Amino acid sequence: MNASAAMRRVGFSLGSNLGDRLATLERVCDHLADLFGALRLSQVYETEPVGCPPGSPAYLNACVEVETAMPAQEILQLCLRIEQELGRTRSGTYGEARTCDIDLLYCGTETCATAELTLPHPRAHERAFVLRPLCDIDPALVLPGQRQTVAELLAALPATPAVTPFPL
Repeated sequence: MNASAAMRRVGFSLGSNLGDRLATLERVCDHLADLFGALRLSQVYETEPVGCPPGSPAYLNACVEVETAMPAQEILQLCLRIEQELGRTRSGTYGEARTCDIDLLYCGTETCATAELTLPHPRAHERAFVLRPLCDIDPALVLPGQRQTVAELLAALPATPAVTPFPL
């Protein structure tokens, strides 16, 4: 890591709809804390699947924010490794059920579009299951490329699919 790289806020969206969903999210947070130190955590939400095959199980979703100067591509590789360690397999079917999904949402104000990574996440501003937990962390956050806060973006979305607090 470049010693002169600036620290920035980095956000992740976490999801699980197979196995012990809550335990999986807790394990992801443990991995992220080991890598980055202090985490800012949202509440956990149960959400209806979006863009998934019919009959897909409900998700548990949350968001996490860390501070790091680590390059975005390196963060992405760490996320992919954590997913694999926690049993994620990729068949190539879009929206397939998964034990673990970690999406890199933003890395400060960085923008990029490569075959492996698009920053900010191209659909984060359209997804209640991302925006609702992001509001727990910072409702005044403005994602790169957006003009409205995450709270304003969330308020503009339809009420469905449902994003419901999950009792812990």
